[in-house]
Amino acid sequence: MSGGGGGRNWRLVRADTDAVPPSVRRFMARARQRRLRAALPWAVGAGVVLVAGALVWLIYGTSVLGVREVEVVGAQLVTPLQVEQAAAVPLNEPLARVDLDAVRARVRGLAAVDRVVVRRSWPSTLVVEVVERTAVAAVPTGGQFTLIDAGGMPYRVVSRAPAGLPLVRVGAPGPTDVHTRSALTVLAALSDELREQLVAVAVPAPAQIKLELTKSRTVVWGDETASDTKSQVATALLRRAGSEIDVSAPSVVTIR
Repeated sequence: MSGGGGGRNWRLVRADTDAVPPSVRRFMARARQRRLRAALPWAVGAGVVLVAGALVWLIYGTSVLGVREVEVVGAQLVTPLQVEQAAAVPLNEPLARVDLDAVRARVRGLAAVDRVVVRRSWPSTLVVEVVERTAVAAVPTGGQFTLIDAGGMPYRVVSRAPAGLPLVRVGAPGPTDVHTRSALTVLAALSDELREQLVAVAVPAPAQIKLELTKSRTVVWGDETASDTKSQVATALLRRAGSEIDVSAPSVVTIR
């Protein structure tokens, strides 16, 4: 402090650490720790949100994990290229954003495909596994043969009927066609002996079903009802002489 007019000059002096009582220093240290502990969950949460957001953006918003390959499994009647084209998944589309149900529906649109399984194989492959239809009969159509599966679905036309495959003579094969359904019901009921001799199932009308057997023999079946019983009766009579076995009324059988 100096004179001159009686005024006072003040000077700020930083107190030495030793000048702060230990109890105060401990209190201040605990306060800082509490603030850090309180802020830590928020900092961790913000970090997690940032990391999660970055991952979501990487997976869904960029082509880093995009489709590089469509792997086709199980295709024989159709080619892998046909399956890829039906799947219609653009290359580099984020794999996580591919609509698996939509891909499955598009591939099932191929006539020869019965079932489809679609899955992601990280980091960049879409796997399309197809189960193709299995022919149970061939329908003669204008010099060619339409193959149908157990549900009556026509899915392929060939120039020659596959060996060992029975013929089904119907006008318009299909899963909703009553004649096709009747023929398939009869086929499913036939014994091994009848199948060995079967050439064709003819269905000009639902109640006029006939089996065409080898050696120019026929079995008059009538309608599709009681097919299991008719199959048993017809099988028991195969060794009898005669070119026609009528089991349309299985309780009253005739042989000609």
